[in-house]
Amino acid sequence: QVQLVESGGGLVQAGGSLRLSCAASGRTSSMYVMGWFRQAPGKERDFVAHISWTGGSTYYADSVKGRFTISRDNTKNTVYLQMNSLKPEDTAVYYCAASNRLTTTSRLYEYWGQGTQVTVSS
Repeated sequence: QVQLVESGGGLVQAGGSLRLSCAASGRTSSMYVMGWFRQAPGKERDFVAHISWTGGSTYYADSVKGRFTISRDNTKNTVYLQMNSLKPEDTAVYYCAASNRLTTTSRLYEYWGQGTQVTVSS
């Protein structure tokens, strides 16, 4: 079992930055691929980024490529999502998740956090 807790969300103006954190407890998070997803009101949960077990490989959705950076510190069991040049369309609840696979498919992630709200004003 892995417990995930996100933090760092909030309200920011367009063009601003936020850094989300996801703290893991339970089984060592380094055993899992970690991903970030987001869900806007009335929309499906979308893949944002994932990072491999050691952090050596990352992958991003086209919509955030070049603006968001995913990283992890396995000594702290924490994954981060640095979000720069934020746009109003980035407004959503952001979730971190853990998987045994390097995948963008949400149903293949076994463990999920409760989510943190990110609101970008225009």
